[in-house]
Amino acid sequence: MGWQRRAETEEKGCCECLRCCGRRDPRPRTVWLGHPEKRDQRYPRNVINNQKYNFFTFLPGVLFNQFKYFFNLYFLLLACSQFVVEMRLGALYTYWVPLGFVLAVTVIREAAEEIRCYMRDKEVNSQIYSKLTARGTVKVKSSNIQVGDLIIVEKNQRVPADMIFLRTSEKNGSCFLRTDQLDGETDWKLRLPVTCTQRLPTASDLLQIRSYVYAEEPNIDIHNFVGTFTREDSDPPVNESLSIENTLWASTVIASGTVVGVVLYTGRELRSVMNTSNPRSKIGLFDLEVNCLTKILFGALVVVSLVMVALQHFAGRWYLQIIRFLLLFSNIIPISLRVNLDMGKIVYSWVIRRDSKIPGTVVRSSTIPEQLGRISYLLTDKTGTLTQNEMVFKRLHLGTVAYGLDSMDEVQSHIFSIYTQQSQDPPAVKGLTLATKVRKTMSSRVHEAVKAIALCHNVTPVYESNGVTDQAEAERHYEDSCRVYQASSPDEVALVQWTESVGLTLVGRDQSSVQLRTPGGHILNFTILQIFPFTYESKRMGIIVRDESTGEITFYMKGADVVMAGIVQYNDWLEEECGNMAREGLRVLVVAKKSLTEEQYQDFEARYIQAKLSVHDRSLKVATVIESLEMEMELLCLTGVEDQLQADVRPTLETLRNAGIKVWMLTGDKLETATCTAKNAHLVTRTQDIHIFRLVTNRGEAHLELNAFRRKHDCALVISGDSLEVCLKYYEYEFMELACQCPAVVCCRCAPTQKAQIVRLLQERTGKLTCAVGDGGNDVSMIQEADCGVGVEGKEGKQASLAADFSITQFKHLGRLLMVHGRNSYKRSAALSQFVIHRSLCISTMQAVFSSVFYFASVPLYQGFLIIGYSTIYTMFPVFSLVLDKDVKSEVAMLYPELYKDLLKGRPLSYKTFLIWVLISIYQGSIIMYGALLLFESEFVHIVAISFTSLILTELLMVALTIQTWHWLMIVAELLSLSCYIASLVFLHEFIDVYFIATLSFLWKVTVITLVSCLPLYVLKYLRRRFSPPSYSKLTS
Repeated sequence: MGWQRRAETEEKGCCECLRCCGRRDPRPRTVWLGHPEKRDQRYPRNVINNQKYNFFTFLPGVLFNQFKYFFNLYFLLLACSQFVVEMRLGALYTYWVPLGFVLAVTVIREAAEEIRCYMRDKEVNSQIYSKLTARGTVKVKSSNIQVGDLIIVEKNQRVPADMIFLRTSEKNGSCFLRTDQLDGETDWKLRLPVTCTQRLPTASDLLQIRSYVYAEEPNIDIHNFVGTFTREDSDPPVNESLSIENTLWASTVIASGTVVGVVLYTGRELRSVMNTSNPRSKIGLFDLEVNCLTKILFGALVVVSLVMVALQHFAGRWYLQIIRFLLLFSNIIPISLRVNLDMGKIVYSWVIRRDSKIPGTVVRSSTIPEQLGRISYLLTDKTGTLTQNEMVFKRLHLGTVAYGLDSMDEVQSHIFSIYTQQSQDPPAVKGLTLATKVRKTMSSRVHEAVKAIALCHNVTPVYESNGVTDQAEAERHYEDSCRVYQASSPDEVALVQWTESVGLTLVGRDQSSVQLRTPGGHILNFTILQIFPFTYESKRMGIIVRDESTGEITFYMKGADVVMAGIVQYNDWLEEECGNMAREGLRVLVVAKKSLTEEQYQDFEARYIQAKLSVHDRSLKVATVIESLEMEMELLCLTGVEDQLQADVRPTLETLRNAGIKVWMLTGDKLETATCTAKNAHLVTRTQDIHIFRLVTNRGEAHLELNAFRRKHDCALVISGDSLEVCLKYYEYEFMELACQCPAVVCCRCAPTQKAQIVRLLQERTGKLTCAVGDGGNDVSMIQEADCGVGVEGKEGKQASLAADFSITQFKHLGRLLMVHGRNSYKRSAALSQFVIHRSLCISTMQAVFSSVFYFASVPLYQGFLIIGYSTIYTMFPVFSLVLDKDVKSEVAMLYPELYKDLLKGRPLSYKTFLIWVLISIYQGSIIMYGALLLFESEFVHIVAISFTSLILTELLMVALTIQTWHWLMIVAELLSLSCYIASLVFLHEFIDVYFIATLSFLWKVTVITLVSCLPLYVLKYLRRRFSPPSYSKLTS
């Protein structure tokens, strides 16, 4: 949701205070439970505000944003000058009506957007929550929640502020969170309440105890938290360490039970708000180029006006004459250009939405469709964008034997044989054959591996009623049809589903125990003594369990091969097999175990509890204690899981590469997984080398590693977020220079703000256009920073697609969006803008010729309705119909992505093409005017009739010359415009002599002038297509 973007600062008074003394640096805080009045510092209000303006700033703000563009400011000054009598050239409406229309369209569009924003914010700020107070439970709006409040959040309700988890209604004493709107991960996260408060008899007892939370200062890190909980009124005082497992961040959703939490951070100090950059209003490169051309035209306007006055020898009040000439030639800069381009953008957006080949595509920002035609860098997320985020278990490797999808029945028979032997438990037989012994050791090895996979995870089986069985009964009987697995990673679910398929089923789990069911239906009970969750630094997770039937204590661990290689006992196959599986695009996990005696465990537990209570360097001390266990572990197996790619990812990436677009993959995932997906999706081709950038922590290491990388050629780069940060800190220029030369770049372990930083650096360093594609809340910053943001509507919610400029339903639709719609939008807008400029320059040239002939008089050639009609009803429809033009069919554009590469040079709209159109305009304007002067009768009125008719016909013929593929609407537009002109002649008797128009003399003179102005251009176009055809014409012929 877009409402995360910006939190409102405090009330005005507070703002003033902050301005005077500067916004205070965030400090650690002590928060008393249920006593917001006991605060030690001032905290921001818990208000979400995404509006750009308020009631008073709306009109000034919108008008300022319009008139800060040279284009619009010029027309405002022009219109205002008409109030001065000496400068007036004609009726006021000829200047104010077009300007008023342009402004009205803009104001209405902005107002609609602001109202939508206001309604969205109001909905979020008005959500009602329950608050625990001394008077009982009271209702409170989200915007009125303060630091220190005790808030009750129901199942499926959004968490309104960053809180510490105190109590839950769940029997197992934990709750699940949905975090997809915060970190882009679809899986549920397990959260644990503070033990001391969970033990209290009722929630209202929270107000009876004297306790506080000491928390670190607000920061951007959503994956870590350091704090302590203290209860003062118990004997002795209770101290508990708090970590990320005890937090409920805002923007997450409670997935199970009802929870009570104490509010720690609000408003702009929320983790979700700090992780989202403010959206910038995007202005297309095309619009900037057009703005630049209008400045050149303005320069030409000033020069022409000065020349006219100079030729009068600056006689009389020459300064007034300059202003009159500036007004007279004001048509050089066409006011209709902005309107035509804006309406063109609306048409392109409509065409994209209506395209049946890319169903479900939404255009949220209709101001930048031309950007899609000039993308040089595509930055894409991995999980859910390139991949489906659906894991399939593919391989179990035991060193001497590997089991693939086709041999899983063997694993099943091994498990079955172990448990049937155990249940029969026969007396020892002396004469066991060798084959049986080998078979038995193999079975026990497979069993140990499967058991380790079934126990070492953070998956919880959840039972839901299915219409036949209710939830309580399903939970009691471990009903298979009602069971759903929930975990913080889809890999974990895939592993547990696989152990179920081979006979060992995870049927129950709470904070302290795990239940497995054997193939024979027997339930195995294990007590969880300790659990060490997976972190991005450690790259592994561990669990210590006690088997209830035997009392054995076992430490199981699984993790990435790079860290596990140093933990397990020496072996000669781990590295080689991990490499083989990774090359197949599988995510590899190494599983190991270690048996512990009761004494060993008791000693470890005492040291572990001590380390967890320290406030300084806690994570380091805890890691040191855990590492004392992680030695000489027994290697059990390797598992290989595949994250399936989205449909047609490979051909789409190949199309983009052939179109000259460089693809960078920015992901929050692990290095190994990211590299696997890059190979699997053919982001890195089979012939390319991959340079994995070593982890660097200081300037010296970064320097050495960059030198090593510089020696590689045509090599894809894989770098982690931490190393990237160090490189950008010390060697930003050198690093970006090298990275931009790579055919592909993969950045893994990227934070959301880091993704946005990479986009920003690419824009600054290369000056090229970037496009960012993502599907999760963690991609929003990157999408908003890029020149073109594309959101994929996926499993990770709609946050990315709501924040994006364009929203698609599948990654493969991106190919057509760029190759067909982007290319067409850019080429059409280029043609349209240049044609509108040509239309204005023609009439201005005629005015210049007219003034020159009549002794440089500042008298308008056409007045009143003629001048307004010329750029509206007489030529508007044919000129605007250029937005339907296309040079090649969409199938050809998809088949030959090289056509897209041509556009990256910006040739459709350049100084060269602009100059050509200027010369054409001067030629045609001069021919029409001189022709009319040569052939006119004795009266001045006939010049107007002949020249204006020739001008209209020339414009209609020039549209026909420009069009490459005719559309029936174009023909209708041409005929309609001609009909409008002929019909309106009846009303224009004050400007045009109707009787003269009916004569043969008029017809032949107009025909001759029109032919002389257009025929040479038709001949030139034919010769150019004959001897120097453009690349697309070779494909269409």
